[in-house]
Amino acid sequence: MNRIKTLTLACATATLAVSAMSAQARDFRLGLITPAQHLWSTEAEAFAQTLNERSDGEHSVSVFPAQQLGNEAQMVQQLQTGALDMAFLTIAEISNRIPDFGALYAPYLVDDVNHAARLLRSDAAGELLELMPQEVGLIGVGYGMVGMRQVLSRDPIESADDLQGQRLRITPFEPIRDFYTATGAAPAPMPLLEVYDALANGQVDAIDMDFDSILILKFYEQAENLLISNHMMFPMVGVVSGRVWRDLSEEDRELIDTAMAEHLENVLVGFEEKDAAQEEEIRALDINIVEADAEFFSDAIAQWENIWAPKAPMLETLRAEADRLRDE
Repeated sequence: MNRIKTLTLACATATLAVSAMSAQARDFRLGLITPAQHLWSTEAEAFAQTLNERSDGEHSVSVFPAQQLGNEAQMVQQLQTGALDMAFLTIAEISNRIPDFGALYAPYLVDDVNHAARLLRSDAAGELLELMPQEVGLIGVGYGMVGMRQVLSRDPIESADDLQGQRLRITPFEPIRDFYTATGAAPAPMPLLEVYDALANGQVDAIDMDFDSILILKFYEQAENLLISNHMMFPMVGVVSGRVWRDLSEEDRELIDTAMAEHLENVLVGFEEKDAAQEEEIRALDINIVEADAEFFSDAIAQWENIWAPKAPMLETLRAEADRLRDE
């Protein structure tokens, strides 16, 4: 009888242990807007593999690139309800909800991708992440980015006046909309994967874009004029749903935070390493290239500052940090 009781207790204990492990095991979902071949998407897949390996197969991550789960506004809503676990989001959508993030889009805040990456690694940029749990119900793990912003157009842009009346595709968020409105252009929000056809059929005259996407998605086939301006950086933030985070153990939080941070750093390093080669590749294309600096956009920059300096108090802190990093 005692032997039977002992076996019964042992089986019950084993069953409880398996049940506890099953309750903790998760198949997380991570959404992005970038196509599968983009560095953000490949690093999201690599993060999924890292998390699976470090959790000894307990956790997995299903990655949904190319807006499979909706646009970024829709994904943020899903994250807030816990319907989506994680995402790599452009700062664009976050800045629509937390204006201080708009400071990261200040025209000519940074000089190039290397300067941008150093700023995004700084404590000053980290302060913005601390606003996210209370303001939008998300946990900001860290930053990634793409390359600096340029203007690719169907017709040449040789002065700021040439932007007047141009229907120009932007990512839908206020800081970049305000910048191009100040130039006299007509900003046209549009999902990334619709841009090629919009250029082909004349729905837009120009696009705000980085070297990487211009090359990967071959936008130069439909627009043969490039203004190399490096006028803004374009950060990304890796996030976890606050509702999901609340239910995780401290061990799992540390596991996810560490693994995601590593792959976000890979994104920063990746764009630092390939930016020069991509610029060289673009310059070798049969397209017309004009170069611009802050003076080119001086009037628009002044208008942008008048709008965003009061809206984003962190701008002063970030600019001071960017200046310090520039002098290093």
